[in-house]
Amino acid sequence: MQKRIISICILLFIIALGFLQKDELLEVVKQGGILAVLVSMVFVAICVFFPVVPFPVLAGVIGAVFGMMQGVFISLVGAMAGTMGFFFLSRYGFRDIAESKLSHYPKITQYEEFFNKNSFVAILTFRLIPIIPAPIVNIICGLSKVKAIPFFIASVLGKIPNILILSYAGSLFSSNKLFSFGMYGCYVIIIFLINFVLLFRRSANKPSIK
Repeated sequence: MQKRIISICILLFIIALGFLQKDELLEVVKQGGILAVLVSMVFVAICVFFPVVPFPVLAGVIGAVFGMMQGVFISLVGAMAGTMGFFFLSRYGFRDIAESKLSHYPKITQYEEFFNKNSFVAILTFRLIPIIPAPIVNIICGLSKVKAIPFFIASVLGKIPNILILSYAGSLFSSNKLFSFGMYGCYVIIIFLINFVLLFRRSANKPSIK
């Protein structure tokens, strides 16, 4: 019961900070400076729970303000803080609620056994190729037997390419908007095509019902 109360308080604080202070936080990020670094990390962590600002937009803004390398570091630290928070809240704070939510998606719950048997490879794959939305991956891993350290390492490795591309595109936005948009567009198309091929192969492998 105590874990539930603490978890609810944390979640309410995140919701309030994200929805009520969204514009103020984004403005601080755009100003740059040491305070902006900390605020950027917090803002990215909040967006893991509730995408009050789409992550590609936020990561691009951070890359434009701080440059590629520092932008990658800030976005990665913030994203992992939010991801691990999501993981532990699912495992210890809202386990029964998370289980009831996933019960409405039987196809998704089929992945739980796969995560248990191949945790590192599975998490890394789903981070690199987002077949399943990231919040669902966090919930499944929180409910499964996946240990925190492999989850953390695989998530870091899987998030780096996405954050690297978004930060680099953001850092080039002021000097070359066309190239910046083109880079991100190519990345989205590649991810879409990979998802399409995987879904097509899965449907093709299903036995037909006569």
